[in-house]
Amino acid sequence: MAEPLTYARANPVQRFVRRFASSGPGSWIFVRVAHRIDRPVFRWTKGRRTFASMVSGIPVVMLTTTGAKSGKQRTVPVLGLPTEDGIAVIASNFGQRNQPGWFYNLRANPEGEMAVDGERTRFRAVEAEGELRARIWKAGLEVYPGWTQYEKRASHRDIAVFVLRPR
Repeated sequence: MAEPLTYARANPVQRFVRRFASSGPGSWIFVRVAHRIDRPVFRWTKGRRTFASMVSGIPVVMLTTTGAKSGKQRTVPVLGLPTEDGIAVIASNFGQRNQPGWFYNLRANPEGEMAVDGERTRFRAVEAEGELRARIWKAGLEVYPGWTQYEKRASHRDIAVFVLRPR
């Protein structure tokens, strides 16, 4: 995965989309609509892009986990941040009250698959804590400052950070 486009280097349209996505109305729309657009765009581009990555410049990973309760495979687009240990994903869920479903899935079964830039890779997820979590969070804010808003809205819960380590 290439180095992500920071907010400071993003063009005006990409910065607007990132700001809008972190707003209350933007989050509401993105939670309900974006993933429905991301999946077909991901297929049409042979796994290289999603709608969100094209309009915002953020690095999106298609994350496949095993359902904690159902045992079924679930695939969702999430913002992915390259780290020295793998790809980091942040379970902000747009600052909603509950954790995203994939959070529970990774806690129950940390094995999964991610698709990045047209390539699929098996991984084992490890929840980042302490200094590692703080370092990833800080780097993530350089790419997507909207996590600050999500953190305020979700102040009743901890926003988990996972590192997806290739197997």
